[in-house]
Amino acid sequence: MSALLVFALVVAILFGLALAVKALLWVALIAAAVWVAGFFLRGAERTWYGW
Repeated sequence: MSALLVFALVVAILFGLALAVKALLWVALIAAAVWVAGFFLRGAERTWYGW
């Protein structure tokens, strides 16, 4: 019985990690798209960010 609980806990942890990685992947893709759009809209010689 305890082995089944440990297995269920491991599956739940791995499922949560997979969801977090997938969410971070989408955030990275959106950030890359914004960066590329800013690069092409403003040109390579000018900066489009305000830092």
